Amino acid sequence: MSSDTKHPELDASTPDFVAELTPYRSLGRMGFLWLMAFIAFTCFISGLLFLVMGAWPVFLFMGLDVLVIYAAFKFNYRSARAKERVSVGRNELKIEKFHPSGRVSEHVFNPFWTRFEVNRHEEYGILSMRLNSRGEELDIGSFLNPDDRESFAFAFSAALNRVKT
Repeated sequence: MSSDTKHPELDASTPDFVAELTPYRSLGRMGFLWLMAFIAFTCFISGLLFLVMGAWPVFLFMGLDVLVIYAAFKFNYRSARAKERVSVGRNELKIEKFHPSGRVSEHVFNPFWTRFEVNRHEEYGILSMRLNSRGEELDIGSFLNPDDRESFAFAFSAALNRVKT
């Protein structure tokens, strides 16, 4: 074996663990279109009934309802563009936070000085996860659902312990 051969487990610059955390959205694009079509159709038919009875302002408010529901879903989908990329290596622990606006913030920690704190409730599971290093605290995975928090916390703490040994 030559001395210039590198093994991935010995390379300090290669992350040992990489995870990309994204918020879960149960309604996809096609489901959203079907739901909006159903809401628009229902509001239009109901509004027409009120219009025929002479209550024409109700017809306008039904149209306003459709616009408000559409705007709420669009705002929800915009917030789903947030994500976090977590990488753990022997030399650094890096968290990149991608905000819905497109702004990216990067946080780098020394894995040997970093504690992973999990706030757990016996009935609800993990409520929050936080990194703490030399007085600096950073919340991670706040948008994850409880099951994803559990699996991430298990995998991340194992990776952090692995690089510390």
